[in-house]
Amino acid sequence: MSKELNGIVKAWELTVRKSAGGKKRAKSILSVVKVDDNDDDDDDEQGGGGGEVYQVEKIISNGDFYTGQWLDQFPHGQGKYLWTDGCMYVGEWKKGNTMGKGRFSWPSGATYEGDFKSGYMDGKGTYIGSSGDTYKGSWMMNLKHGQGNESFPSGDFYDGEWSKGLQNGHGRYQWKNGNHYIGQWKYGLFSGNGTMMRNNGNRYDGCWEEGLPKGNGTFRWADGSFYVGVWSKDTKQQSGTYYPSGSSDGHPEWDPQELFSLEINCCQICPCETISIYPSQKTLNLLGLEEDNLQKQPATGRPRRSSADGRLSNYNAEDGSYALDVGRKSGFDNLGRKSGFDGLGNNSVLGGNISPHLRIKAPQRQGETISKGHKNYELMLNLQLGIRHSVGRPAPSASLDLKSSAFDPKEKVWTKFPPEGSKHTPPHPSCEFRWKDYCPVVFRALRKLFKVDPADYMISICGNDALRELSSPGKSGSFFYLTNDDRYMIKTMKKTEVKVFLRMLPTYYKHVRAFENTLVTKFFGLHCVRLTGANQKKVRFVIMGNLFCSQYAIHRRFDLKGSTFGRTTEKPESEIEPTTTLKDLDLNFIFRLRKSWFEEFCRQVDRDCDFLEQERIMDYSMLVGLHFQESTSSGTVTPCHNSGACTPTAEVDDGAPCLSGVDVDDLIVHPSRWIQLGVNMPARAEMTVRKSVCDTPQLVGEPIGKLYDIIIFFGIIDILQDYDINKKLEHAYKSFQYDPTSISAVDPRLYSKRFRDFIFRVFVENT
Repeated sequence: MSKELNGIVKAWELTVRKSAGGKKRAKSILSVVKVDDNDDDDDDEQGGGGGEVYQVEKIISNGDFYTGQWLDQFPHGQGKYLWTDGCMYVGEWKKGNTMGKGRFSWPSGATYEGDFKSGYMDGKGTYIGSSGDTYKGSWMMNLKHGQGNESFPSGDFYDGEWSKGLQNGHGRYQWKNGNHYIGQWKYGLFSGNGTMMRNNGNRYDGCWEEGLPKGNGTFRWADGSFYVGVWSKDTKQQSGTYYPSGSSDGHPEWDPQELFSLEINCCQICPCETISIYPSQKTLNLLGLEEDNLQKQPATGRPRRSSADGRLSNYNAEDGSYALDVGRKSGFDNLGRKSGFDGLGNNSVLGGNISPHLRIKAPQRQGETISKGHKNYELMLNLQLGIRHSVGRPAPSASLDLKSSAFDPKEKVWTKFPPEGSKHTPPHPSCEFRWKDYCPVVFRALRKLFKVDPADYMISICGNDALRELSSPGKSGSFFYLTNDDRYMIKTMKKTEVKVFLRMLPTYYKHVRAFENTLVTKFFGLHCVRLTGANQKKVRFVIMGNLFCSQYAIHRRFDLKGSTFGRTTEKPESEIEPTTTLKDLDLNFIFRLRKSWFEEFCRQVDRDCDFLEQERIMDYSMLVGLHFQESTSSGTVTPCHNSGACTPTAEVDDGAPCLSGVDVDDLIVHPSRWIQLGVNMPARAEMTVRKSVCDTPQLVGEPIGKLYDIIIFFGIIDILQDYDINKKLEHAYKSFQYDPTSISAVDPRLYSKRFRDFIFRVFVENT
């Protein structure tokens, strides 16, 4: 790049950092670089439609700036992109994606220099944080993964293995004062066998758990005396023998608990700096790029644009773009006209003339905070007091091997909570109530099985933050509450549902223990609040995981059963919000999963449906949430098939970071970002359009070739409805008026088969 151009770029960077102004487009500086025939062929196969690489300089309509090589409509080759918020990438590009060697910098002064794959920091690279900490080593999908070392601003240093963005495996941590630890790590804490050596000559060799000695271990003093035994924070579990050195009296009055306060707790591990935004989350302003690019076309003739099948077609819109809402396509009797299909099912719009852009609304926080004066404020206080009592009550360490007596429906514990407090309960501002725990041993084991930390669990539900009540009860009449951190959902239950749950609890426990990738709802507690006095009101509720707790915003959510009767949302398109739960006939996508994930998905759906069928459960559904990765601040989403902005399908296996069902554990990260079956999964959504055939709705529409890179969430919910006499009567009554196969209330065997057939048409392998 010339010195003059360098000066222009630097001046522009300074301007952008000071202000987001300067919206005028600069004229492109074009120089043609010929690409060999092989590159031409590859581009044509993937819808590129051209073979010339240009050197350009572009100021985008929103103020972003790009200078570098350009192929068709996107950066390709060496280039530099500067966002208006001050983030900048300099390095290699491939079809609009950062791919290869590059350098990404943040406005805070933090930088990453190294390998990129499909927009992610992936491979070998160095991250220097804004506070001065430096990591050098391996990365996978924006996370430290593999061998690497980190220098902290405090002067501490770690060298060893990483996984899920944290120290994991074998590693050495050196404190500035000379203390150091060598041994095993898990999720950023000492865990397993390890040795802590202090600069005063004292050392501990033995087992660790969650950053502290736990289990067998030996503590040695510099004078040669040592203590051998079982270590624990709990003094009741601590036991061992002290051996003084032969040359001195040693430490006969030494208290083993001093180890935690004086020798271990003073050696704190520095936290890794949090990355404010990942490079993969910084999208190009594709709409602005396309508009800018259209100005470079010849004055005569129409610009070429890829059609749905990748071929070139004419584009003659006056404003340069169309907008298509990502929403339901219900009202199947009018679908042909709404979607641009004529009565014969021919597409009058989608032959290349419709824009690939989608419009989505910004997600908003769900629910109303339950503050003082709310009608359910006292109920919330009662619930929080009860949970704190249940989880914090002293109990032996939960074993996963439970006796059959633990599942007995009569296994329940009542506790009275008077306002003035009692021997076992604290005073509280609410009215007097009684609290019931159903099968407490089983749910303690379930929380351990699902890796729920008791302290985190209590803080989420019983901390200073109030619960949030969702705006309206569900179809069953149940109310839903969310914790402030969105991790847990609380649902009120009918007595019949509690009976069904307790009946199936032994097989549920066996099932979720056998299959860690199960898609059925994760339950953490079953309780009841009963008010005393004349009211005697009972409120039963279950605590379960919130499927949509993630760093990613959920733009669309669907509740899918595989039936058609009543399975549409009766709202106009303008009222559809990201929090609206759409239904089967609103679905206008199929979801493409990578081969290994898809195979595991099919196996797990079969296992879960077999379990539910065995328990005579029906009316369950697949809850699906979508996060569109290529969305802009204005709510525009661009598909990857037409634009080339996302990783092309043919290149997914080679260019994108590898994910598979067999290495799920290696890719779990912080609970808000972990990747596993149904949680934070990279996938693709392909748009579909239904065709009306007489009065029969088409349950799954026809794919039209427009694909979107998404993060998808899914799980099987509402699994506590058995096929009881009420459901049998409902089935008989509705069968007189409607097609028996179209209604929800059917025999569990038929329901299971219909559900699987439908789900395996909606979820397909990405070929």
